[in-house]
Amino acid sequence: CCLGSGLSGEPRSRAVEQVHLRCTEGSLEWMYPIRALRVVLEPNPASGQHTTVCIKPASDFQGASIYVERAGQLHLVVSEAGGARPHHVSCFSAHTPQGVALFLQASPQRDISRRTARFQYELLSNQGAAGPNVKKMALAEAMCRPCDNVELLMAICSSDFVVKGSIRNVSHDPENHMSQVDVSIQKVYRQKNRIFQQEEGNGEWRGPIRTLLQCRVKKGGGDFLFTGNEHFGEAWLGCAPRFKDFVLVYKAARERGANPCEFELN
Repeated sequence: CCLGSGLSGEPRSRAVEQVHLRCTEGSLEWMYPIRALRVVLEPNPASGQHTTVCIKPASDFQGASIYVERAGQLHLVVSEAGGARPHHVSCFSAHTPQGVALFLQASPQRDISRRTARFQYELLSNQGAAGPNVKKMALAEAMCRPCDNVELLMAICSSDFVVKGSIRNVSHDPENHMSQVDVSIQKVYRQKNRIFQQEEGNGEWRGPIRTLLQCRVKKGGGDFLFTGNEHFGEAWLGCAPRFKDFVLVYKAARERGANPCEFELN
């Protein structure tokens, strides 16, 4: 976590403050934002190549707008004028080996008291499920192609959530490159936190699952086994086979002793 204040620098300086963050995930808090702040995300090279960056502004994000630098140009990611909605994650590609640069531009205002530009970030690796960082499979890679049998069997063992259910609706947000899958759940096998909850009255389990727009997720009929991991306290889609296909794969693996963990089918 990085904590800083716009009041800490020279009051008459026009220089852009620069911060280097070397973790693959974390948060930044810029209190009393003045002028501009350049944030360079440059994680340890040993952690692998990172191809996707996601940021989530805090619900009380105020005092600045966030841009991402691409080929010397600034592209708006979070606009204070548009209102930074809570639980609103924006993702963008990051193909530069030098890291990713974010540019925070303070909003012009006379009264800067009690304004804080605060956000969380994650850099997502392009390593597949076979890599050393199974828990953080690349969103762009793991979500946008069918998992093979080995990845699927690992997903039921290592994912933050595993649920059986059907797709109620799929909505798309082109502006932020996101899609949301609303799921009606029949059985919760595992969840790390209480993302999926029972509705009062009918007792049905429901919950949203996020994915990237580029995956082009469509509504399909029948039952699926949804697996995935949590990012920013939200469920993000990993492997999602039809349940009947998963049962065949799991039974075949169990018969030859190749299942990496036990799974309750009934």
